[in-house]
Amino acid sequence: MQQCKLEFDERKDRITNQPKLEDHTIERVRLTGMRGFTVVWIGQVISLLGTAMTGFALTIWAWEITGQATALALVGFFTFAPTLLVTPFAGALIDRWNRKFVMMLSDFAAITSTMVVLLLFSTGNLQIWHLYVTGAFSGAFGAFQFPAYSAAVTTMVSKSQYGRASGMLSTAQFASNIFAPALAAILLGIIGIAGILTIDVFTFLVAIGALLVIHVPQPAVTQEGQKSRGSLWMESTYGFRYIYERKSLFALLLIFFCVNLLAPFAFTLLSPMILARTGNDATVLGMVQSAIGIGGMVGGIVLGIWGGPKRKVHGILIGLTLVTVGMLLIGLGRNPLLWTLAAFFTIFFIPIINGSSQAIWQSKVAPDVQGRVFAARTMIAQIGAPLSMLLAGPLADRVFEPAMMPTGDGASLFGWLVGTGPGSGMSLMFVIAGALGILVGLGGYAFSAVRNVEDILPDHVSEAESTVEA
Repeated sequence: MQQCKLEFDERKDRITNQPKLEDHTIERVRLTGMRGFTVVWIGQVISLLGTAMTGFALTIWAWEITGQATALALVGFFTFAPTLLVTPFAGALIDRWNRKFVMMLSDFAAITSTMVVLLLFSTGNLQIWHLYVTGAFSGAFGAFQFPAYSAAVTTMVSKSQYGRASGMLSTAQFASNIFAPALAAILLGIIGIAGILTIDVFTFLVAIGALLVIHVPQPAVTQEGQKSRGSLWMESTYGFRYIYERKSLFALLLIFFCVNLLAPFAFTLLSPMILARTGNDATVLGMVQSAIGIGGMVGGIVLGIWGGPKRKVHGILIGLTLVTVGMLLIGLGRNPLLWTLAAFFTIFFIPIINGSSQAIWQSKVAPDVQGRVFAARTMIAQIGAPLSMLLAGPLADRVFEPAMMPTGDGASLFGWLVGTGPGSGMSLMFVIAGALGILVGLGGYAFSAVRNVEDILPDHVSEAESTVEA
């Protein structure tokens, strides 16, 4: 694949009909291929660091003023639910619009949301419900991000680089969790939440600047793309029809649906569980979140070098099983060391799962319909997550936590397993979600449509495959 693209416009001399030799205002150089992708990746590393620092700081702030798991769970719900609602329309628009523009639009929305929170906090007016509103706004525009980035990668790099690109993106995502908690904890005492929010705004500008200097090729129109054209509503539903007609992809998504229904019962409560069990020790929380970042970054590096298993479905099913084993271990842990080790183990496999899944979808779905198909894919796989987020907080505060107090009904039944007292009810929720998730991961092998997905569906032939990589 070409590593950089030279775009120019030759103007003809009106009298001699000869091309002019000089026109320095016309010639532009924009990066594409793995070089262009690497520039975007660097911008994302910086941007995600700022976002993670903001998330850590606001989590501490929200817990200190409410002391309830429900409040933190609702922040996640109001951010995630609009993402899913907007996703089908976002996918249709991604396939209609320039994909680089769509990625920049998502970043601009995130900047706006952060600046509103900064203004409210600086004036002493920030309340917990403000995080619900700004989260919903950024979440709605965030619906464009994953399908747009995924579709852009398909046209920027060749199939042989899909695993590497996915590994790099996972490394960027999780690397931020290594440094952000510790850095945010230090900066909270120096520049405060307002300073951290200001840094976050700056990092978003860096990410947008990276997009400005790269070129994202628009996909060639395929027969599938031509057949899918129509009204916005018809194109918004196209991805669902496409997936439903390919039973193997649909069955694979149901596996992710089940795991994504279970995981939020646990991970939505990770921060309040640790804070409750440690007496609001932000240092321990930062250590566990850093372990999550290290696990994800190491997993992303391994994927980037290795490229994932030859049979990608094994990377998905075995990976999901091991992730849910890790969730169970987090619930069983009762001290920072066990939480840290279990968190590392759990998140290490997520890049391998996502990279294996991404490679299957990118190779099976034609590039010019990937926006719609990937949007539908996201909605089907994650539609249960908002429900879990909505239920996790109230179940923890009103059912599991009271039951696991020393005098609660559950203390005698499960006290030997997770202990009793503050946070033990949320620990039990981790154990239950992990045990059920193990059954889902292993159960995927019982269905031939999932087991043989790579053989049942043919690969598409992309433009990137027909070019020579420098």
